[in-house]
Amino acid sequence: MSFEQEGRKGNLAKGWLKWGNYTSELDSSISHSGKYAAQIISHSSGDSFGSVAYNIPANLDGKSITLKGFMKIEDVKDGFAGLLLRIDGGGTSLAFNNMQNKGVKGTKAWTEYSITLKYPANAETIYLGGILTGKGKAWFDDFELIIDEKNIEELKNVYPANKDNEFDNGSKVDFPVIDKKLVNDLNLLGKIWGLLKYTHPAIQKGKYHWDYELLRVLPKYLETQNVTERDQLLINWIDKLGTVKKCRQCPEMKSDAFLSPDLSWIKNSNMGARLKKKLIFIFNNRYQGKHFYIKMGQSAGKPKFLHENPYADMPYPDEGFRLLALYRYWNMIEYFYPYRNVMDKNWDQVLKEYIPKFINAKSELKYELAALQIIGDVQDTHANLWGGADKINDLRGHFYPPFHVRFIEEKLVVTDYYNPELKEVARLKIGDIITQINNRPVEAIVDSLKPYYPASNNAARLRNMSQDLLRSDKDEISIQYKSSDKNRKKELVLYKKDSLNYYSRYRKGDQKSHKMLDDNIGYINLESIKQSDVKTIKKTFKDTKGIIIDIRNYPSAFVPFSLGSFFVSSSTPFAKFTYGSVQTPGEFAFTKDISLSPSSQAYHGKVVVIVNEFTQSQAEYTAMAFKVGKRTTIIGNTTAGADGNISTIMLPGGLKTVISGVGVYYPDDTPTQRIGIEPNIKVNPTIEGIRKGKDELLNKAIDIINN
Repeated sequence: MSFEQEGRKGNLAKGWLKWGNYTSELDSSISHSGKYAAQIISHSSGDSFGSVAYNIPANLDGKSITLKGFMKIEDVKDGFAGLLLRIDGGGTSLAFNNMQNKGVKGTKAWTEYSITLKYPANAETIYLGGILTGKGKAWFDDFELIIDEKNIEELKNVYPANKDNEFDNGSKVDFPVIDKKLVNDLNLLGKIWGLLKYTHPAIQKGKYHWDYELLRVLPKYLETQNVTERDQLLINWIDKLGTVKKCRQCPEMKSDAFLSPDLSWIKNSNMGARLKKKLIFIFNNRYQGKHFYIKMGQSAGKPKFLHENPYADMPYPDEGFRLLALYRYWNMIEYFYPYRNVMDKNWDQVLKEYIPKFINAKSELKYELAALQIIGDVQDTHANLWGGADKINDLRGHFYPPFHVRFIEEKLVVTDYYNPELKEVARLKIGDIITQINNRPVEAIVDSLKPYYPASNNAARLRNMSQDLLRSDKDEISIQYKSSDKNRKKELVLYKKDSLNYYSRYRKGDQKSHKMLDDNIGYINLESIKQSDVKTIKKTFKDTKGIIIDIRNYPSAFVPFSLGSFFVSSSTPFAKFTYGSVQTPGEFAFTKDISLSPSSQAYHGKVVVIVNEFTQSQAEYTAMAFKVGKRTTIIGNTTAGADGNISTIMLPGGLKTVISGVGVYYPDDTPTQRIGIEPNIKVNPTIEGIRKGKDELLNKAIDIINN
């Protein structure tokens, strides 16, 4: 957490990130100690912010967390400067402080400041750094992170695994030509490495840096000439870890488990009997204590992956680290992904398929694409490259069209403008159909890009793809489109994202969470709902003819129970979860049913819930709760099919992805993953409706209540 090592671009120290649009760079002329400090300089208008940040996995337990650091400021006004500490988990910020309440401004010499937060039990990532808002300059240096009054470096070094730094600067592994035999051998090694990682006592106690143990054994493994040599090397490797004692408390695998570990690869491999027996013994006597690499979170058994170094300082990892990335990801899915049974591909065969793709990825871009492609094979709309995909973003481009597009009736249709004033410049009308982009048919582009857009189903894939189809690395592209039944062609001017009201595409509803429509019909928009609104909604809408609940969005508050209770008259089950196991990796069992308890006064009118491909995750779970009401009708089109709280995965090169970490099912064991929430009545928007400015789904909901 110092600034003494220059980053690869020279503007920030190794591992540090830039947030905001102020100038953030190293300063060698001013520092608190050493040669460098981080400097943030506002732009002339001073109407934004700049920040430097460093992130580390939240691998250590504790009750409180403190960030200390030195800050120097000059002419700070119309804003503030401060240290920044943020704790994330489950895809959201759990705790945050940036010293805004201190109001530090003006000119001050080097001063030590500190921030203390409660340390959340389900923390996944810690962000620390400094921030400047308004006008002025700020310098930061000598950060220190403390958990329960102990420096994080001191806590980290409790485990021998964290003291191993042999491969910090590279794997030192040279691969020969990748042939079929080598792929088969590396496939076997990856599966053995993963099995040992999650079951062997010495590894799970943190005695070995398991990433680096792989890199140690790889050169010798690549030199083995036959099965006998290979097996003996593996046996010696395992024996060096220490004796595995007979486990007296290892649980039997559940006979009623929904998913069980698949160890058939051991039996089906060409390993000798001795090695097979050793691996089976280790699994049957697997470690049962506190695990170094995995624990289950509080959210119905969501996995939390611990001590997984992202190696962010090597954006293009070498061959050994690229193979490590593949092994890490494949085994996380194999043992802790609750939906591995609903993928189209046989996951057992996927590792072998990707070994040559990862090793032979000859550039940072090709490595990112290989990672994105295997993430896509998991078929989870939650999953994507949410961090570290710099080269993919460069490839897709940093210029955007002035309007939203969406697939309507399988056509790419202009649905709205980010900035209304750009409508006259672009000259395309709402409802116009884009047919070609740079002389390529839209259909052909979509087909070529499918492997690189992870999604549970095609509706979600097209939703995500539509955001990027008109992106470019140039500020102008050629398009052909159909307008007023005439084919037209033009050069479309594109814009930087920060000049557009880009995220308006996700904010479709009114700012107010509820209102009364004509004919005594209540309307609720979950996009802006607050828990405090629920009581008012129940009182205001209790005597209405019907209620329409719009979930074509992501709810701003968690209301399945508080609002769902209004629509049932008795305790009503609507969902259940599957939860994984660190004691038996690969096993998933069902929880008890999750039920709604009725309010003191049940609603007796009709309820219509509107969903579409933007209905995802918490939105889908909320729709499940409302669906069990006896007078509820779900209308719309396919939802995103990604239900369940997310778990974060970090891969070498600083790549960040997530998975749906909890399996969500209906009480009759029907899954929601990939399928989504199936409407009782399918209603799709039409191009004609878009052109006329109609909300056809809302109109259908009103019609259902009135008729």
